[in-house]
Amino acid sequence: MSFADPFILNFAPTGMVPRRKDNPYVPIHPEEIVEQVQEAVEVGITVVHLHARDKDESPSHDLELYSDIIRRVRKIAPDLVVCVSLSGRRRPDFESRSAPLRLEGDMKPDMGSLTLSSLNFSREASVNSPEMVKSLAEEMLKRGVVPELEAFDGGMVNYAKYLIGKGVVRSPFYFNLIMGNPANAQADPLSLGGMLAQLPSSSLWSVGGIGRAQAPSAMLGLAAGGGVRMGLEDNLFFDSGRKKLATNRDLLKRVHTMAAQLDRAVMTPREFRTQMNMLPGHGEYGRIPE
Repeated sequence: MSFADPFILNFAPTGMVPRRKDNPYVPIHPEEIVEQVQEAVEVGITVVHLHARDKDESPSHDLELYSDIIRRVRKIAPDLVVCVSLSGRRRPDFESRSAPLRLEGDMKPDMGSLTLSSLNFSREASVNSPEMVKSLAEEMLKRGVVPELEAFDGGMVNYAKYLIGKGVVRSPFYFNLIMGNPANAQADPLSLGGMLAQLPSSSLWSVGGIGRAQAPSAMLGLAAGGGVRMGLEDNLFFDSGRKKLATNRDLLKRVHTMAAQLDRAVMTPREFRTQMNMLPGHGEYGRIPE
């Protein structure tokens, strides 16, 4: 990726952790999520990174919930690249984590998230054993779903290269480089540069930031010629002083403002599909069969 290229804007509207009590603008129910996805499409995004929630706001791997969300998203934006979360912080078994990958037809996701190792967040652990990571990667390969490779530091990038060497992750690759977590890489040029130096060839990438690191991470990603992951999943406040609650629309519009100063345009879903060897949308989803 070069500085002149269009940038990927990966929209993460909900996540697993934020609740209404934390920020009343977090979308929970399918119709709320899709309403905010539609607003995001109007602002301009490339990918949507979806999490489903139960009625009590708990994270869910329920196929009916994911099917409902994806069906609604595809109705309003047939080309939009849809990624489903395969996180296991609440239900760590393989059957639960891989469940959204079993969706087919118009409900089939284009991508599935793959956190590349275990890590500690500020209040809890995210456990991703080597066997689990490999099994999820194999399941995506079997079903023609593209991994969204989530790396929080250089060690995770290296583990992606290990999986590539084993043949369970195939090019081209897409990485989300997540910065600002207390236990991992921080939002500074040296840390980002170290991760970028390790990326395999044929990689597209975006930078996301947790909490106060969100806006600096977006600026770093854009200035380095990459993309941005943005949304209430990673940060609930618009300002670093945490006095103004954010909305997804405001967060996305801020990225567009940053990008305009650098004369960078958002990559369209169709451009992303072409670069990632994905099916074109409008009824065909996932990766082009080899």
